[in-house]
Amino acid sequence: MRLPTWIAQHLAALRAVLVFTVLLGLVYPLALVALGQLPGLNHKADGSLITVGGDTVGSALIGQSFTDADGNPVARYFQSRPSAAGDGYDPTSTSASNLGPESVVDTIATDPEESSESLLTQVCGRSKSVGELNGVDGRRPYCTDDGVGAVLAVFRADGLTGPVTRVVSVNQAAPATPFVTEYEGVAVEPAQPGEDYVAAGGVVTPIRGDAPAEPAVPADAVTASGSGLDPQISPAYAELQVNRVARERGADPAAVRKLVKEHTGGRGLGFMGEPGVNVLELNIALDKQFAAR
Repeated sequence: MRLPTWIAQHLAALRAVLVFTVLLGLVYPLALVALGQLPGLNHKADGSLITVGGDTVGSALIGQSFTDADGNPVARYFQSRPSAAGDGYDPTSTSASNLGPESVVDTIATDPEESSESLLTQVCGRSKSVGELNGVDGRRPYCTDDGVGAVLAVFRADGLTGPVTRVVSVNQAAPATPFVTEYEGVAVEPAQPGEDYVAAGGVVTPIRGDAPAEPAVPADAVTASGSGLDPQISPAYAELQVNRVARERGADPAAVRKLVKEHTGGRGLGFMGEPGVNVLELNIALDKQFAAR
């Protein structure tokens, strides 16, 4: 007996679903798994895990922090770039900060839990800390000496024009001393928690300051990557850390610099991206060659 057309069509659709489920849901994934286990591919397919003394210490593809229990950098190790993924390098929370170049004003709330730093202040604070850790000048343009964004809210008599009537250092909360005492003859005030000076009509005015045009601390030392998981730092940031690591380990800086060069990878396919230094692999090599004092 011939089945009705609508039943035949549904049966054909069901057969197609079953066939493609088997092909794409079972055969194809299993084929890729098998392909990934071929010699030369299996290490990467399994996560590029790195083991030391039989213990897995991390992955060559995912960065990690080298800090103590209080979050302070361990001086004998090369430090990774900042991470905005969770509490730092969390592969289950990969993300960027989503802050852009116009993020220059901090949120200073009466409740510290509701306060947040602008991208500019984050960069300024990191640069100051990296400079202090490595014994170099951590100053950057548009940053204060205490490591926040050097930004004023300038109030004028006629909104955007006219004489200045009031000036507030928006990223320095009272009782902090403003980074400049006056602006166009008007005394600068520290910010008061809970006040929105931009909404009140203040014109956001970054102040460059006298920091060098080319900061000693490179950009990747003060900014997080898009994924928050970048395992590499720039050769410039690695070079900045060489003397400190060598001093902490009682090693010759030239020997440490040689290890850095050995763990510096080139551009992808020879032309994409920039050279990078794998921090985890470099620190493992340091432990093997120069035991910490």
